[in-house]
Amino acid sequence: MTARLSPMSVSVVMPVRNEEQHLEAAVARVLSQDYDGELEVILAVGPSEDATLAIAQRLADADARVRVVDNPSGYTPSGLNRAIEAARHDVIVRVDGHGELSPGYIRRAVELLERTGAANVGGVMDAVGRTPFERAVAAAYNSPYGLGGGGFHHRDTPEGPADTVFLGVFRREVLEEVGGYDEGMHRAQDWELNYRLRSAGHVVYFSPDLHVTYRPRSTFRALASQFYLTGRWRREVVRRYPETASLRYLAPPIAVAGGFGGLGAGLVGLALRHRLLGLLLFVPLVYVVFNLYASTKIPTDAAARLRLPFVLAVMHTCWGLGFLRGAPE
Repeated sequence: MTARLSPMSVSVVMPVRNEEQHLEAAVARVLSQDYDGELEVILAVGPSEDATLAIAQRLADADARVRVVDNPSGYTPSGLNRAIEAARHDVIVRVDGHGELSPGYIRRAVELLERTGAANVGGVMDAVGRTPFERAVAAAYNSPYGLGGGGFHHRDTPEGPADTVFLGVFRREVLEEVGGYDEGMHRAQDWELNYRLRSAGHVVYFSPDLHVTYRPRSTFRALASQFYLTGRWRREVVRRYPETASLRYLAPPIAVAGGFGGLGAGLVGLALRHRLLGLLLFVPLVYVVFNLYASTKIPTDAAARLRLPFVLAVMHTCWGLGFLRGAPE
């Protein structure tokens, strides 16, 4: 009879900053995983304006499996690299302070690594909100009308090789082979890393059996800042890898340029009584009609639906403006 091999040992790495609302729940979901192998959690804590560091230290004091490392820059990719450097094990599980792993996530992910030989496996980003505003944001995240239909936003996406996945469970030796996370990519670092993994001949593998509950931003200001910065860094991805440009990423900046351009030209046309210029006011009107139509088609509750047109407008406009602006120096 063949002896059963011991499960692979796992290091969970979490870059956290200003996460006092969600950190305890995120860590609790990791520690409660039904995984028979050795497991540790490394919290890379950036400079925070709330009690994140105190909560992280309390969690480490309460459970020897949890350790805290410093991430002085506060940026996600540097925090991930600091945590990976401190990790003891050969499987690296990325988790965010906003994310809560589903039961059995780590066990199934390790099984997928072994079965597929992939360098990275991951699953569904399941956005779930608590307040009406958060539920509106979550509904937009989970809809093609909001984020453009990325595969890892949908549970009906079939299992198999993918361009990218949400978060990820990695073979450590492959991460080291490609140089880890690019610390110059303050956003979109997951997509950029997965692109390098695939370019090096490795497989990135998606499974809908893996899903992580994601807690969306809770205010318009936070949502606008998130999408503006995401748009700026997506522009940097396209600058580095022009072959990755797609309509999904170009639609928001095209809509913003067309909408504001049409509005400005149309108003000038009205002032000058220039009929052709005035007709350009139909360009932003087309977006308004699309926005209202999308808001009726995205599944959500009545209270969240009232906020959906504004949430979609913030997502599309801020992403587009950020993309047009480009990445920070």
